[in-house]
Amino acid sequence: MKLQIKIISDKIGKEIPLPYYATDGAAGLDLHACIDGPVVVPAGGEAFISTGIAAAIPEGYVGIMAVRSSMGIRHGITMTNGIGVIDSDYRGPMSVGLHNYRGEDYVVEPGDRIAQLVVVPVLHPEVEVVEELPETARGTGGFGSTGR
Repeated sequence: MKLQIKIISDKIGKEIPLPYYATDGAAGLDLHACIDGPVVVPAGGEAFISTGIAAAIPEGYVGIMAVRSSMGIRHGITMTNGIGVIDSDYRGPMSVGLHNYRGEDYVVEPGDRIAQLVVVPVLHPEVEVVEELPETARGTGGFGSTGR
């Protein structure tokens, strides 16, 4: 499979790297901040950051955009919507909404890796309305019902 990337900003491939897998075992392509200068994600606030690209997610797949774990763990930065879903029929620019949960500002610099894109298969099950669901050992237990 190939992932077609459209370069929207002339900075991509020059000042800002194309998306890439940081290691051979990486599941996600690292996406970079394609911005003109530093952008502050204020304490408790949000910022919208361009990646400078668009992508053609193949039919039958979805692009899942997630914040890099180091940003969340080290800096309290996450995506404003938890994850981003890039549908296979979307062809517009890919941007990342970042939220800062910490009490101090966080600065995103041009070229910073701000998110990762994982492309995974999608199933479209037929919806069937039923009176009862099949029984399982767990049943309806949720929200910590299996222990800590």
